[in-house]
Amino acid sequence: MPEPRGVDALLADARARLVRLTPAQARAAVDDGALLVDIRYAELRERDGTVPGAVIVERNELEWRLDPLCDHRIAEATGDGRQIIVLCNEGYASSFAAVSLQALGLRRATDLVGGFQAWRAAGLPVSPSAGQVAAPVAHSGR
Repeated sequence: MPEPRGVDALLADARARLVRLTPAQARAAVDDGALLVDIRYAELRERDGTVPGAVIVERNELEWRLDPLCDHRIAEATGDGRQIIVLCNEGYASSFAAVSLQALGLRRATDLVGGFQAWRAAGLPVSPSAGQVAAPVAHSGR
């Protein structure tokens, strides 16, 4: 077994693999066709709102929903060439999630520095509605 390293070291390793985006960069990337994926849980979306156009995929479903080879993928999961920007509340969980997507072959997966809170603080569009959530995955033994 490897020596325990702590979450801060794991987070630093994950972020070293990413080209993380500021809110303005993420907005420009979305305007150019990137897919923004909101992995925040329902309570946060209900409390704070959502980013218009973001696809909502709960964190526990992310890999099944974004893997282009999986039968349970969402229609927007078109292949490894599309840029995917993962959005969490403050930009921590999204770093781990983006690296997981890279491990699936989605080489352009990244995340948003500061998450939803930074997006909102930058004055970028936020909708008070909860948006559309992808249907849960029914998978066996994974």
